[in-house]
This record gives sequence, structure tokens and C-alpha cells, in this order.
Amino acid sequence: MAWGAATLGGMSEALPLDHGHLQKLVTADLVRPDHLLGAHVVTEDGVTGVRFGVWAPNAHHVSVVGDFNGFNGFDNPMQRLDFGFWGVFVPSARHGQRYKFRITGPDGRTEDKMDPYGSFFEVRPATASIVWDQPFDWTDGAWMAERSAGLDHAVSVYEVHLPSWARREDGWFLNYRDLAHRLGEYVTFMGYTHVELLGVMEHPFDGSWGYQVTGYYAPTSRMGSPEDFKYLVNHLHSLGVGVILDWVPGHFPTDPAGLGRFDGTPLFEYADPRKGYHYDWNTYIFDYGRNEVVMFLIGSALKWLQDFHVDGLRVDAVASMLYLDFSRTEWIPNVHGGRENLEAIAFLKRLNEVVHHMAPGCMIVAEESTSFPGVTTPSPHGLGFDYKWAMGWMNDNLRYFEEDPLWRRYHHHALTFFNAYRTSENYVLAISHDEVVHLKKSMVMKMPGDWYAQRAGYRAFLALMWATPGKKLLFMGQEFAQPTEWNHDQALPLHLADQPDHRGVLELVRDLNGLYRGRPDWHVADTRDEGLQWISADDVENSVYAFLRRDPVGGAWSLIVANLTPVYRDLYPVGVPVGGEYRVLLSTDDGRYGGFGTQQPDLTAHAEGWNGQPHHLRLNLPPNSVLVLSSATADDAAQARAAQAQAAQADAVPVQTTGKAAGQDAGATDPGLAP
Repeated sequence: MAWGAATLGGMSEALPLDHGHLQKLVTADLVRPDHLLGAHVVTEDGVTGVRFGVWAPNAHHVSVVGDFNGFNGFDNPMQRLDFGFWGVFVPSARHGQRYKFRITGPDGRTEDKMDPYGSFFEVRPATASIVWDQPFDWTDGAWMAERSAGLDHAVSVYEVHLPSWARREDGWFLNYRDLAHRLGEYVTFMGYTHVELLGVMEHPFDGSWGYQVTGYYAPTSRMGSPEDFKYLVNHLHSLGVGVILDWVPGHFPTDPAGLGRFDGTPLFEYADPRKGYHYDWNTYIFDYGRNEVVMFLIGSALKWLQDFHVDGLRVDAVASMLYLDFSRTEWIPNVHGGRENLEAIAFLKRLNEVVHHMAPGCMIVAEESTSFPGVTTPSPHGLGFDYKWAMGWMNDNLRYFEEDPLWRRYHHHALTFFNAYRTSENYVLAISHDEVVHLKKSMVMKMPGDWYAQRAGYRAFLALMWATPGKKLLFMGQEFAQPTEWNHDQALPLHLADQPDHRGVLELVRDLNGLYRGRPDWHVADTRDEGLQWISADDVENSVYAFLRRDPVGGAWSLIVANLTPVYRDLYPVGVPVGGEYRVLLSTDDGRYGGFGTQQPDLTAHAEGWNGQPHHLRLNLPPNSVLVLSSATADDAAQARAAQAQAAQADAVPVQTTGKAAGQDAGATDPGLAP
């Protein structure tokens, strides 16, 4: 018997559970296996119920138990189908009821398992899946039609752990709908273009931060229903804010109710622990050589990008997938005797090919910490990701800024080394949650010196991060110099952002986002050599750096000068390309940000050459600070060219507006920072 879906209830997209569709799954031709397996509300022969499907090829017996049969394993046995799948139609089952698969393995042991394709789950520590089949009225059609991976656009990401960003007064989690308005108002005020959410997919242990996933197709029920989560995404889109999720296809937890030894044998994981078990994390590693596992993961990615309207996925721990010897002493070489996991590489290529075809405009980001070549090169020659986290940039910059300024002269080129390889991939400059936990200190507390010096050094770090080519990501709390490490069990101390010392850093991040989004020279040529030009990279004794950010097409450019010692430098000469008047776009020493407010007495370029440039400025460089300047002449010329280009485009193609983008316009107001 094959269970069809001629008449569907609610929002189901159930495919017939027949030989043809099952064959498509086992031959890796079905990219949405959740339309075939899991729980689907359907009508069969005029009777409405739920059709259940599961993959358990080595099981001796499978039944579905739930609220509809009193969790009795005898009432609804499942029928073995082709290729190791099982199915049953339960006419008494309904939307909102709990269920599990009761599976007897080849060794005779019986366990209750969560549905791998479950779309909703009980709140932990309970583990039952929930039949869920509800419609949602999306209103973000214009956003979905125009979304883009943003290679030539400003991408500034606010990384958020929703359970600890804000909480209710009683300590419980806020609902996704409440978070939608609070978070949306805040990130819009701050000028971010995207939020990246970690800990969203269902997981049993809060302390894993959501990186040990059991529900790859479900938002965690801690904060509401799937429709509540869709409301969050829809609302952020209405504000012009994109949504990226952390996604973990590298490993999964060993919890007995989850995917591990699902049918009584290693099924989703490699059987040999030298390949299938992470000793560091006590997790199983997916078997990328099985089509059913590959399609399970690809289907999960598409579920979030298509059904939940998510705009991108940040793929966690890619290095652990790429290398068979990752963090292990015993490992199994590949067929060529090498250390690369060829099956995982093939999976990642297939993932990116399918996603870019089925969800155009979405971005897929790799957290990849090695020098593996071609991470952002399109497949088949590369892995096909849109972006890669710049882990080398992060490590070099943090090591430099943590040094006592007295010794920075000996590490001067740690800040210039990124320029040697920055065009090799499409990079995201990420300061993530990993940098502010496990006794690593918060970002501001990493800086040497007293409290004033720490804030000055941190402001300089932030300004250089935003001025350096690459997309931006900053973890929550670091935008207002949170002094303590992140604690996933406590709400973020947002009230600190109203105190002057912290408010100054927040205002700096807001202004940096405004510059970054408003000036094309800060974002359109991240991966091109012409996007950055060093003016002075070798002043080791003074620890001073100067470079230009350039828009090679529009002609706009700006000058960035950093003085990274606690020494005031009076009338320091810096070469510039053109003469005339200059203006300060931003100084991290501004009193608004908590600095001294050092003034520049003369911003007219001198005719004498310096640093290989035909003119030079004499600048007052405050201690531990960054200056951003632009040429009035160059800016005026670039604006004139941009106006001409816009006029020409308007004459050629009618422009249709789709609503105001998020950012710092004249109407942006302070949302009130305390929760």
C-alpha cells in the first residue's frame, strides 16, 4: 500500500509515500524529504488523519505512539515499505498531538525516538514531537523577491542568542513575537543590516547554546511555535533586516531520544567511531556517504530558507567536517590516503549548488578555520560558499590588541598581514560569541590598561574592524562594551548601554554602521585589490597605520589613520592623493564616544609629497584612536558621478520602491535600551 496525499489538510505539502518517491530519496534526487517523511495531516478516502513516515532500515518493528493512542505501541504499527522506510496512516491523530516512533532494533531493544523531520517539539526536558500543521500569512513578498547575498553591499550582522538577549521578569524566555519588536527596534536603531540567530533549532541542553541539535526542521519551542518564529522573521523583514541562522550539519548529540543509533544501529552517523564520533564534544558525526543523510541535511537547509523565509545559514564547524583527523589521534584515511573527508566535501558542494538554485539570493557562510582552498569558489572547483569567516584576521587582531602597547612595535604586521590574502575568499570579519566565553573575557576587558584605556583601545579596534575590507559580525553586548563575559543563562545587561561609558561605545558602533552603509568605498570592493591602498604600513616605532578605502568604480575614497599607542602625536604627517580641504568623518576620540575630543587645527593638504603621495596632511593623533577623513573635492566628484549614474538608470529602467530599508535615517529614534 502507498499512502497518497490527494487531499491535504492545513499547510501540508505531503508527497505520496510510494516506491517512486522513496527511490528519489535514496538516489539523492529528492531535496525536500520532509515532504515525504515525518507527520503530515492528510485526508484518505474521506477520512482526515495523520500520515507518518520514517527511515529505519535495520529496525525489526516500528510503531507510532502518541496522544491519539495513549502512547500504546500495539495500536498503530507501521508497515515496512521499500528501501528501509516505514509508514502508517492514523485516522485518529490530529494537529497539536504529541507522538514518538517506538523502534525495536536488531538486538531486540526498544526505544522511543523523536521524529527526525519533526516540525515542533515539546519544551525540554520532554522529547515528544508534535503534529503541527498551521498556516501563516506572510507579508514580506517584496523582500523575498529582492533579497541578495550582498557581495557588493554592506552586510553588518548582529549575532544574537535569543534566549539570553532578553527575558521575562520571571526569568523565563520571551516569545518570538515579543522578541520580534524589541530586537527589531534595537537593530534598526543600531543600523545593522542582518541578525544572526544562534540556538534557534530544537536542542535538548541549554548549555550547548543550540549547537547540539535534535530538531533540524523545527525552531525551539522554548520561545513559541513555528508560527511565532515566522512572525519574528516576517517582522524583521518589514524593517529591512535580514535573518541568518546558525546551522550545524557537522555533528549531533548522543541523546537516546535523538538521531543516534536511530534504528538500533549507526544510521545517521558513521559506524566506526574513528570517523563517526567527536570525543571533544561527545557527539556523533553525520555519515555523508549515505544519500538519505545528505538529503536529510539539504532538506533541513531548504526548509529554513524556503518555508521560514530565512535569508542565510552560517554553517558551523566546517573544518571538523573537512578533515578526517580533526582533533583526533586515531583516524581513517580516505581512499587516496589523505586526511580530507571526500564525502563531506561532496556534500558541501551539493548543498551550496542546491541552495543557490532552490533559494536564490540567500547567503551560505562557512565557519572554516583552516587554509582549505576555494571555500567561496563556486563548485565544482570550490566548495561554493558565499562567505567564509576570517578566523585568521580575528586571531591576529585580537593578539595584537591584547598586547601591552609598549610591545606592539614587535607585532606591527599582525594588522597588515590580512591584506596579503584578503582577496582570496569572500570574508566576514567576525567577533562572535566564541570570543567572549570560557574565561576569554569580554572584548573591552581584553584591552590593556585602565578602564579609560580599555575603552579607547576597544573603540580603535571597532573602527579598524569596520574600515577593513570584509563583511562585519559583532556578538550581542559587545556593541556597548559589556564588561562581563556572555552568560547564556542570564539576560543581556542592556541597561548598561544607558550609562555614559558604555553609551559612547554604542554610539560609535551605530555611527560606524552608518558610515559603512552610506559610503560605497567601505563595502563595494571588499574582494578587490583596489578596495584598499596602504599609505603607511611600516611605521613600527610609532605603531601608526594609514590606508585608503576605495570605490574603484564610483571614485569615492576615505582615509583611515590609526595611532595604537597611548602616546599623543602632534602634527603627524600622512600622505594623501589630492590637495584641498579634508573633513573628519569619524574620530574614536570624539567626546560623544567617551574620548577627549581632540581637535584638528588644519585640514588643508600641504603640497609637499609624503608616503609616496603628492600631498600630505598634518594630523593630531590622540592616544589609542582611529581617524576617518575624506577629501571634500573627491567626495563632491564621486557624488556628482553617482547622481549622473542614477539619472541615467532612471531614464532607462523604471524604479519600483518596496519600502524603507533599515538604517540611520532622519526618522531613526532611540528605542529605549533597557528591556
